[in-house]
Parts: sequence; structure tokens; C-alpha cells
Amino acid sequence: MKRLACIAALAGAFAAILPGGAQAWGNDGHKAVGAIADKLLKGSKAEQRVKALLLPGESLESIAVWADCVKGTWCGPQTPEMAAYVAANPQHSVYHYTDVPFQLSAYHDHAAGTADDDIVQTLKAAILVLQGKDTPQSNPHKFTPRQALLIVTHLAGDIVQPLHVGAAFVSKDGRFVVPKTPAEIDELNVFDSRGGNNLLLDDAMLVATSGKLIPAGEPKPAQESPPKTKPFHSYWDTTVVDYAMRRSSTRTPQQFAQYAIASNPNVPVSTGDVTTWPYQWANDSLAIAKLAHLDVKLGAVSTLQSKSTGESYKVWALTVPDDYPVPSSALARQQLIKGGYNLAALLKEIWPDA
Repeated sequence: MKRLACIAALAGAFAAILPGGAQAWGNDGHKAVGAIADKLLKGSKAEQRVKALLLPGESLESIAVWADCVKGTWCGPQTPEMAAYVAANPQHSVYHYTDVPFQLSAYHDHAAGTADDDIVQTLKAAILVLQGKDTPQSNPHKFTPRQALLIVTHLAGDIVQPLHVGAAFVSKDGRFVVPKTPAEIDELNVFDSRGGNNLLLDDAMLVATSGKLIPAGEPKPAQESPPKTKPFHSYWDTTVVDYAMRRSSTRTPQQFAQYAIASNPNVPVSTGDVTTWPYQWANDSLAIAKLAHLDVKLGAVSTLQSKSTGESYKVWALTVPDDYPVPSSALARQQLIKGGYNLAALLKEIWPDA
């Protein structure tokens, strides 16, 4: 809850944060993941089972943002289906991430930064529902098969966003540290960076740097008061998606999906029981989170106060290497493609052709 309160506070202080805080990849990124999976499922039994759970006109691409849309009204008015889901899942915002220290190599149940309803556990519960193997104990949220598909489609995108798995924790002397137990994250000696939301980039410098390294995109309306800083999490949610699509000469999720499949990527398929696949995906994202934090430097610390809750929290200036937009956008492109292939492979494993 502290993380959610802090994200809400930062949203008011820094316009760069998307509504809802932890909205990995933004709309285009999530839709790209869904669009890739749609194409890979063509002609399969899984495609037919998916269609049976979707409404007319829906696709994995179109539903990929549903789990973010339920957080507010920026996608339009809440539907009765959304309202019912939110009422039954008051903690649904925490389903989208886990906070394993990025320096670690594996996710372990009940370790520091994990939770019983984090992204790994929620994916596992939803997979069991799609398999028809859920029990009251494994499905405490009482997900329906349609809800499970909506959630799996979205979280398959979230879990490949490295900062939705690998989190930074900061010591009181301004170093990245690895808490070994939840109790160590006391906000006195060890601080939770809230998935990178409390690590702030100089936005003007970032724009200037990227302008020299990334192909130009669509012109954007000028802002009267452009934000001075961009949270590191926000950079990884949306900025690198824009860079990745521009570097791939694509403008839409559909175009990116076509590009992705035409590139014939080598995406390793998870093995073993499908309920272990979220663990494998999380471990892979931890490896990417290490790269995301490579050579980034913590700077001055400041204390802010939430206007809504009155809670005080710390933020740190963050600097990244001058060429950071290039490797980070390459990683984002890789991860978006991986998310689409992972989703398709999962659904085919749940509903095999044979």
C-alpha cells in the first residue's frame, strides 16, 4: 500500500507518470504483445478457445489493456464488467508487479519484495483457471475463465517489463542494496524505490540525448509546463516503447507485430508445468533488470510529501549513460517480442492442438 500511495503522489507531482502508476509498456506496448500473440495463434485450437471467451470484435490485442483500464476512466467509462471486477478485487493494482531486488537471479515465494498476490502468484492463479484446475485455495480472487484470460493477456506483457519484476532498493547513504527480508525495508535504513518511480531522470537532458540517437517520431503537442523530471519507471513503461517502435520503423502495434514475426526471433519456450512459467518469466526479467540498471547512478536525495495522504517519501536524482536510449530501446523491443511469443506459447500449452 505504501508503494501505491507513493505512486499516486508522484502522479500529481510529475506529469510524466501514466494514470494508475504501474502501467507497464503503455497502451501501444501491451497491444503489440497481444497483436503478436493473435498472429501466432492463427489456425490453432487455442485461437478457438480464446475466441469463445472474447466478445464479438475483441482480440488479444484489444483486450491487452483491459487490466489497466479498470484502474480509472482514461479508457472510457467503466463497464459493468469492469466495476464488478474492481469490487471483487480491491487490491487489483498490486497484481501487476513484484519487487524482487534487481541484483538477484531468481524469484522465490515469500522472499523480500514478493507478495501473495503479486504478478507471479496472480498469473499462476489465472493459468489454473484457464486450465480448469483451480480450487477455492488456488483461486481466492474467484477469477472467471474470461477474467483469467483478460488478466493473463495483460500480465504476460507486464512481467517482461524489467522494472515490474526487478526493483531497486536504496540505503540511507544512497547506494543500491539487497534487502534479505521484508523487515529490512523499513524506510529508515533501506528504502523501496517503488519500482523506480522514486528515481527521477532529467527529462530535458533525456530528450536532448535521445534526439541524437533515436529516429524522429510523430510530432507531439507542445506542453505549457513540460515536466522537469521523468520517473525511471515511466521511462521503461512508455518512453522506450516509443524508441523501440521508431527504431523498428513501425508506428502501430499491428505494424510492430508484423515486424516482430518477420524478424524470426529466437524466443526460448518455457518448459515444465505451465504454472511454473510465470517464475521462469520473472527470472528472465530479473536478468534484463540488471541490464536496465547497468551504469545508472544515484544522485541527490529529496523528501517530498503526498498531497493526498500526507505521507513523506524520498526521491533520488538518477543519471544514465549518454547512450542509454539505444541499449534500453533494444531491450524493450526484445522484451515486447518475448511477451507476445510467451503469451501465444502459454495459450497453446493450455489448449494444445493434439
